[in-house]
Amino acid sequence: MQYLLLLLIIKLLAVKYTDATWPPSKISNIQLLGLFQDTSNEFESNTISIHSQAMFKAAILLSQQFNLTIEGQLIGWQSAITDGDVINTLSSACRAITNSNIFGIIGPALSREAHVIANFAKKIGIPVISYAATDPDLSDRIVYPAFYRTVPSDYTAALSMTKLFIRFNWTSCIIIYQNDAFGSGGVKAITEVFYNAGLMITKSILFDIMTHHTRDDLRNELISSTTRLIILWTEAIYTSLILQYAIDHDVVGPKFTWILRHNVRLNSFNRNSYEKLIGILTIDPTIGGVVNRPINSTLLDAAYNIWKQYEPESFPGPKQVDYHALYAFDATWSLIQSLNQFCFLITNCSVSYVSILNSSFCFDHRFLHANGLSETIMNIKFLGVSGPIEFSVNLTDRINGDYYIVQNIQSFANHIDYVPVLEWADSNDWKLSSQKANIVWPGNTFIPPTGHASLAGVKLRIGIIESPPFTMTKTVIDEFGKSSTKIIGFVPDLIDLLQKNMEFIPQLLLASSNQTYSRLINALENGDYDILIGDITITATRRELVSFSSSIFDSSLRIIMRKNTADSVDFLSYLKPFSFGLWILLFIASVYAAILICLLERHENEALQAKSIISSVAMSLWYSVGTIMGYGADFHARTAAGRLVTLGLYFLSLVLVATYTANLTSNLTISMSKSIISGIDDIKIGKIPFHRIGIHVGTTEEEYYLREISGGSRNYYPIKSYEEIYHSLLNGTVDASFIDTGAGEYMTSTIYCNLALVGADFDKSAFGIVLPKRWIYGQELDVTILSLRESGVLHDLKRKWFQTKFCSEPSATSTRAAIETVCGLFITFAIITVLSLLLFIWRQRFSIRDYILKRVFGNISLATQDISSIEHSNKLSECSENSNQTFPSEACSSA
Repeated sequence: MQYLLLLLIIKLLAVKYTDATWPPSKISNIQLLGLFQDTSNEFESNTISIHSQAMFKAAILLSQQFNLTIEGQLIGWQSAITDGDVINTLSSACRAITNSNIFGIIGPALSREAHVIANFAKKIGIPVISYAATDPDLSDRIVYPAFYRTVPSDYTAALSMTKLFIRFNWTSCIIIYQNDAFGSGGVKAITEVFYNAGLMITKSILFDIMTHHTRDDLRNELISSTTRLIILWTEAIYTSLILQYAIDHDVVGPKFTWILRHNVRLNSFNRNSYEKLIGILTIDPTIGGVVNRPINSTLLDAAYNIWKQYEPESFPGPKQVDYHALYAFDATWSLIQSLNQFCFLITNCSVSYVSILNSSFCFDHRFLHANGLSETIMNIKFLGVSGPIEFSVNLTDRINGDYYIVQNIQSFANHIDYVPVLEWADSNDWKLSSQKANIVWPGNTFIPPTGHASLAGVKLRIGIIESPPFTMTKTVIDEFGKSSTKIIGFVPDLIDLLQKNMEFIPQLLLASSNQTYSRLINALENGDYDILIGDITITATRRELVSFSSSIFDSSLRIIMRKNTADSVDFLSYLKPFSFGLWILLFIASVYAAILICLLERHENEALQAKSIISSVAMSLWYSVGTIMGYGADFHARTAAGRLVTLGLYFLSLVLVATYTANLTSNLTISMSKSIISGIDDIKIGKIPFHRIGIHVGTTEEEYYLREISGGSRNYYPIKSYEEIYHSLLNGTVDASFIDTGAGEYMTSTIYCNLALVGADFDKSAFGIVLPKRWIYGQELDVTILSLRESGVLHDLKRKWFQTKFCSEPSATSTRAAIETVCGLFITFAIITVLSLLLFIWRQRFSIRDYILKRVFGNISLATQDISSIEHSNKLSECSENSNQTFPSEACSSA
């Protein structure tokens, strides 16, 4: 065991300290310096560092094999290991430059180191080409004129990530980033690109690379967020730490989808965690060969052969080499080619063209022809092992060769591994990888996540309040005779629909009947409920305390009153089409026209001749009134002046009759639906005493009354429930009240048939589901409600509960005119007929008198005659009885 342990230690030392196996590096005065990060620790291997160093040395050895010399000298190398501390990195570079002739620097790997080294290189005039520093700020050619890089910028990575979000219809995410140039630069780039694409970063969480902890509680930050997409913009070493924390606190799959900026070793996690890691995506830069773009395979094979020759124990195989190592090779080869071409372009290449002004202080070193070498680097163009190499004059990035690959963690028989699923090449859109593998998402599903918090499996305490027909209780008796209370109505049906779509577990909590809406909202704010569903109006005041979902019911307020069963009688209603002043003016015009007709026509018109002045004026008045009313008289104007007056009367008739008819029709229509008030304006002007208006306290009705009617004064009759409103109206305690249109229509058409809604609706609003502030499931709920509305399900639900009618339509709603409406007209007609009879009697008074006298005195004379006749008859009868006598009496003889 001791022997095996010793062999293992020797093997590890051989891997870590590989310089001993390579040929001597200091064979020339022309050298390149390689800066490589030492990431060997308990969390992550130093694969990038070992592979990049190997390819750096392979490039230089390959230049020696190709006999690429500078002033007859082969190119040598020096390398230094950095620990992430920028001062230590600068110190290592400064030491190497002081002791050797360094003509270029390959690296460093970290962006925070690259900022310092790039500025240092600008001062001493030597080029720096990084193979791993991705901070977008390093792309500025003006700030960093001596800096170049073969790895794509994080701005390109952010652009590719934006396309990924658009591909899967994701709209927001959380980003966790480390507190250095790499992290801040990545956040800056992705924030800018997301903003331009209409995407959103809901939270940015900072990870401290010194303490290895986030500034805030990571678990609470993730759980309290509305999004379930997390971008981890950290180096591999910190990515492993954060993922392990997420696994321990159950904020990974299947609830969350993680997108990593770097791959990590999966075997560093416990096997029990593998299921939670399934579905994680990584976005990594890659080489052209992976995305079917050309690369220099000959050069790559030659480099691999050198690596295998001098350090076979670290060579993992062609397909396992870290892509950053190929960027390191291209960076080294760019400098080698540039130095070679720079000297070749000089006709008389002498030592002075590649000489360095040495000094004991590294900052005083100078490369005498830095501008010429810089120009050569920007003009160089070749096909490298990672893709085409060509640098921009305006940017420090390479022009082409920006390739990315999305890898997906998937499960296999006894392990998990990365599977390439998508490819990105030169700012094109994502396409399926050559392996044609499907993406396996968190939870081992092929259905892409929505990116938002899901209510599936979440238990919700739903507060409801009884308010027909939104929420009602019903006693039901089962088959065993046991009674129970069942909750029915619009709200329970809506909850059932939402539960089917979102798969949450509902727990209905019925609030007490005396609970006000304001107290319910306060209870939700205090955590007594998760959400509230009912006829709860969305208002600005309530939004200060809670949030609301999309509208579940469009509403408004209406006035509710007792029905007016007794119609009042107005004897002069038929006169109302004209005002009193207009009637007087019409009378004066009639008299005036009558006088004119009398003056103009009296001597020419047979109808007026031989009549007294009074009779002529009366006949003229009859003519003018008949003409104005449109019926005319029994004689016509004979003179031109009279006809002209008649024309004027026709004009009056044309307008006045039409106006009267229209106004009378309107008044009769209004009188059929007449109530004490016609709408909210009558309430505002005090047509009903304010203390006779019942207002439900703690509701939007009260808020409206205080805001729009009383100016804050509580001069109304306070009511504690909607049931009390109906009873107060029926027993005469109040005359009017406010109610939501939906509830009012239901109650007046099904239960309280003696109540009615008056006037048009006002204070339009909407009912919404009450949610806590920043509720993480709000977007999912809104999307579900909108889908129910668009599909017509909400409309059908509203029709089911609000269009049922049990009350019969009252006769007062008929369009036929009642007797009471026009009784005054018939009374007027009766009075006119009585006057006409009186006039007739007056005109026939003498005839009537004579007739009466004749009838009276004629009857007296007839009566006298009848008496005489009777007496004579009696005498005859008496004489007849004595006819047998020999000598009749004197009376009989005379008879």
